[in-house]
Amino acid sequence: MPSLDCIIGLPGIELENATREGQIVVSGYACFRPLCIRCGCSRCHIKSSFVRKLKHTRQGNQLMVLQILSHKYRCTRCKKYFNLRIPGVLPRRRSTESFRMEVYEKHHGGISQSMLEATHDIGHATVERWYQDFTQNRVSELKGRHSPKVLGIDEHFFSRKQGYATTLCDLGNHKVFDVVLGRSALSLQAYLEQIPERYTTRIAVMDLSETYRSIVKEHFPNALIVADRFHVIRLVNQHFLKAWQMLDPVGRKNRGLLSLMRRHERNLKPDQKINLEKYLGSNPVLKEIYDFKQKLCTLLGFKSKCKTALRPIMHDLIQMIGQLRQTTLEPLQTLGATLDSWKEEIGRMLRFSKSNGITEGFHTKMEMLSRRAFGFRNFSNYRLRVLAHCGWNGVFAVRNKSHQGVIPPLMA
Repeated sequence: MPSLDCIIGLPGIELENATREGQIVVSGYACFRPLCIRCGCSRCHIKSSFVRKLKHTRQGNQLMVLQILSHKYRCTRCKKYFNLRIPGVLPRRRSTESFRMEVYEKHHGGISQSMLEATHDIGHATVERWYQDFTQNRVSELKGRHSPKVLGIDEHFFSRKQGYATTLCDLGNHKVFDVVLGRSALSLQAYLEQIPERYTTRIAVMDLSETYRSIVKEHFPNALIVADRFHVIRLVNQHFLKAWQMLDPVGRKNRGLLSLMRRHERNLKPDQKINLEKYLGSNPVLKEIYDFKQKLCTLLGFKSKCKTALRPIMHDLIQMIGQLRQTTLEPLQTLGATLDSWKEEIGRMLRFSKSNGITEGFHTKMEMLSRRAFGFRNFSNYRLRVLAHCGWNGVFAVRNKSHQGVIPPLMA
């Protein structure tokens, strides 16, 4: 007789017949003797028999229903009764794990509950319950993880009422490690203290946030703090635009000039370079500041430099920071003071290639998850959804994949 294992993936079940009348009905029976689920004894007697009906995956456009002849057993050692556990089916369930996972994946892919109710012959509340069940199952598989070796830390907006949340990202594996409500040292302290093996974190990438820098130094003592390149260069551009506002308020409002001044000179077309040089030629002070900014951004754009190649770059960078602190324009003085306080982290930024771009990408995905749910009020539900879709490794740990202590089949 053909085995159902090769057809529907349920090991230990033998096929008897199959009919197609509105839906596919497959009949079979279990061909193995189980061990007692309480004491593990192999001497169990059949007390009674019954037919277990299970919904299974769809074949073509028809629902498959399994009718499995099962038994109620009595253990001769502990004198307890138990029903046969079918591999691939959880206790007291009327559908297989394959069917439940199919509904989950379809609903996550965008198919509505009402459509699944019509095609899979289940209620819309059942779809929601299964979706929550698999989401929590995904998150439960993430428990006990050690602190990532390369940590990305950044904030993102959660809700108007509860404020911001902090994202901890595993940059080495491209996964979200966790999401915590709040962005202050006090709100994050209780969570960070319970992270196992925090001393294994070697690198922490962040924007120029004094709060996050103090948090990493306290809770991840062995981590080298690396500044995120995008935020450093953006900070330079922001203060340059403020200085431009002070020198030429009228030209600062010109959107065409604003677009040209923001770009790096290597990204300008020939006609754009001519227009920009024509404007800067009429303002020598602004041209000097613009050339200084371009040189500074070029230095900050280096990455993966060895120690020998990094020395002249850091020498020039420290000189430029000193010039910024001596200037008379307040925005440039503030920029120089900020870069001076972060010069060690910026130096590591030039040494390593890691950035927080992965974390920012996950923030976009989190925003899409929030939009699909029309917003979250409960942060716990939001965290579960984020970890299930941004922190999970993509492989389900199959529940009840084999019966505890199955002995060789009777048909062997």
